[in-house]
Amino acid sequence: MKLKTASLAKGCLLMAVAGAAIASSHREAPFITTVPKVDGTDFYMFRSYEGVAANGTGGRSDFVTMIANYQPLQGPYGGPNYFSMDPNALYEIHIDNNGDAREDITFQFRFKNKLNSVALPIGNQSVQIPLIQAGAVSALNDPNLNLNESYSLTVVRGDRRKGTAQTVAASLPKPVDYIGQKTLGDAAAYKAYADRHINTVNIPGCNVPAKVFVGQRQEGFAVNLGRIFDLVNAPSAVLLNPANKDAEGANGNHYIQKQNITSLALEVHKSCLTAGGDPVIGGWTTASLRQARLLNGKPPSGHQTSEKSGGAWTQVSRLGNPLVNEVVIGLGDKDKFNASAPKDDGQFLSYVTNPTLPALLGVVLAGNATALAPTNLPRTDLATTFLTGITGVNKPINTAPSEMLRLNTAVPPVQFASQNRLGVAGNALNTDPNKVNDNAGFPNGRRPKDDVVDIALVAMVGGLCVINGDNNALGLNNVPGVPSLVSACKPSSVPLGANSANIHDAVDQAVVPFLDAFPYLNTPNPGASNL
Repeated sequence: MKLKTASLAKGCLLMAVAGAAIASSHREAPFITTVPKVDGTDFYMFRSYEGVAANGTGGRSDFVTMIANYQPLQGPYGGPNYFSMDPNALYEIHIDNNGDAREDITFQFRFKNKLNSVALPIGNQSVQIPLIQAGAVSALNDPNLNLNESYSLTVVRGDRRKGTAQTVAASLPKPVDYIGQKTLGDAAAYKAYADRHINTVNIPGCNVPAKVFVGQRQEGFAVNLGRIFDLVNAPSAVLLNPANKDAEGANGNHYIQKQNITSLALEVHKSCLTAGGDPVIGGWTTASLRQARLLNGKPPSGHQTSEKSGGAWTQVSRLGNPLVNEVVIGLGDKDKFNASAPKDDGQFLSYVTNPTLPALLGVVLAGNATALAPTNLPRTDLATTFLTGITGVNKPINTAPSEMLRLNTAVPPVQFASQNRLGVAGNALNTDPNKVNDNAGFPNGRRPKDDVVDIALVAMVGGLCVINGDNNALGLNNVPGVPSLVSACKPSSVPLGANSANIHDAVDQAVVPFLDAFPYLNTPNPGASNL
């Protein structure tokens, strides 16, 4: 089982090139396309950098922020119902703090949508309006809202279904989506309105208050959506020259920054997430639906009365590291992966022991299946990075090989302006003696600014083996805890050589606007502006 599971890790990154095509995990599996309200798109987990000093201390530096994004590609103009969450779904963020590939702490979100039946006098009758707002909105549970969304937050310790569950908050208001400037004011007004929905909560078993926010945000994932999905439809000379990122004529397209997303954001003190002296935690997000649904052909008046749900919770979405289910898992097993748990990742062995993506990248960019594919098989560099964590960076003391996002909470955060968009790899490649040391980024957790597409591309074509060198400086010739996986991860195994560090998708994650404070993702795009 360990051998099978370990092999999965290389697939986690081998899929990166094509996976970037439709963002981190947007519409990645057949079933999830039919239920977009439970489609998890991105998962972030990082040491909070709000208000931190240059040395990584102060401010909120002792907290960990977790952000789970759902409902992909929200057109800001998507009225009249916009993008409320599913009251028949269970949204969860899981934390493994002992390395056994099983959740130890789970944060559960459940939603309620309340119809206020706002009506207007029309002649001698009172008639309900067809919109979710009857006028301008600025306050919590504003009386002009025809539909109020709220959510509960529960913490479960142990197994997510059989563990000890305790209520954190029974009912917290969710801001209405950014309908437009006439309804909700300009960006500054909407930010002020949304900020009123940032709540301080007390988590049972944690001595330090946490923060929570659930609401619409601007999509923050940078990817050259159309061109990469079209068989990487850009010249290789463009993609191998960093000067061409976002340059005129470089085929860059920040299309999805014009879209919105719904974020479930939590900020929890790191001491409340770690256990047993190990600073490394693993995290992933899931969404589940009830096993059965009964449709009513003659629904009564009300809100969402056309179905009745029942039965056991059934997981339909899963996301840890970005890009995993996107293209490494075969089409026939994508729904299976979304329903799976990290402890069972060995079942997907056949998709990663003989990966096709390195060859595909060579074919579409260079016309040769071997042109860009590293020769160090099995890919121990990728297995170590994505399956067990890197020794000295984010590997737990004890680890069961499995796919999840891992964060070393002992690594100090870095101020937003100084963050290296290429994360740990970028830090290793930066030889400037005056650089800001930054090992607080992907794959050591994931921050909004981390350019995971480019990081994945660099690793995909062997960039980590170039860094590893002939003397195995990063210990990437073998996988910790899996002695059967050994390879020669060194520069000579990388066709692109040092040029592997230059590969990119022609758009720059670092130019995407973000907030420098919780909830970090930017104010959403409005559905309409005052011209």
